[in-house]
Amino acid sequence: MARLYESRKRILVTGGAGFLGSHLIDRLIDQGHEVLCVDNLFTGTKRNIDHLHTHPRFEFMRHDVTFPLYVEVDEIYNLACPASPVHYQHDPVQTTKTSVLGAINMLGLAKRLKAKIMQASTSEVYGDPSIHPQAESYWGNVNPIGPRSCYDEGKRCAETLFFDYQRQHGVEIKVVRIFNTYGPRMHHADGRVVSNFIVQALKGEPITIYGDGRQTRSFCFVDDLIEGFLRLMETGPEVTGPVNIGNPNEFTIRDLAEQTLAKVGGSSALINEPLPKDDPKQRQPDITQAKAVLGWQPTVELSEGLDRTIGYFRDALPRLEG
Repeated sequence: MARLYESRKRILVTGGAGFLGSHLIDRLIDQGHEVLCVDNLFTGTKRNIDHLHTHPRFEFMRHDVTFPLYVEVDEIYNLACPASPVHYQHDPVQTTKTSVLGAINMLGLAKRLKAKIMQASTSEVYGDPSIHPQAESYWGNVNPIGPRSCYDEGKRCAETLFFDYQRQHGVEIKVVRIFNTYGPRMHHADGRVVSNFIVQALKGEPITIYGDGRQTRSFCFVDDLIEGFLRLMETGPEVTGPVNIGNPNEFTIRDLAEQTLAKVGGSSALINEPLPKDDPKQRQPDITQAKAVLGWQPTVELSEGLDRTIGYFRDALPRLEG
């Protein structure tokens, strides 16, 4: 059941027409807040927010966060940035600018308004980790000049800016490190493993496994992730993060492919392709801090989450590809 607040807030969500942003906005609207959704629609889509078009407490603004934004709000969630390799490598310079200039512009706005601000960071700040699972104290193992660096280092720099704005200007910040997340409204062609496998299986195409499939990931359902966002934003100024939000249950990529194919049915073959450069061999969050500070842990098992995500794509795929 959604928690209702005594005082209505006006909340800015950048990247609000994206996968995570649109789910966050739904929760904020359910809580009684007003939401300003800002998105340049590079990877986001109005389809994700069409159901809110006539809602009296929802407003959409098409804007690129690499340019300053002058609005009046009480809180800011900064989610703007392409988050899949297919999209963030399409224009790597723009990806870095979105992370770095976007953080500067949103932090400047938060400073002026004295508003609380959350940065959607990523487990990619850990790179190809040399420790397992990854705790927030780990500084990472990141290639600063590789094809993924625009995203990895852009997000690392954004975290730096957030903590410098806190120390230098007293801005109240929250930093969340997001691990692999899936669910309805994922982009059908973003190259992420869950959407890839589901779409390929539904279309009867071969399911593409990069490498030998023994690399591991931990998959968090979107509803669980958004609950983590909200709990972190509710904390006082003494809690800044970074906080890992993700599901610590670890699966190999081949496990995921086989589960997906079993649920969808059909006769798609599993085929192997070369592993992309700098693709991490393992990724699993240590969520000790999230449990202790936020009282948060995921509740949706992979099997249930896959069922809900497959149901979404089964219904939406003809429209998405039309």
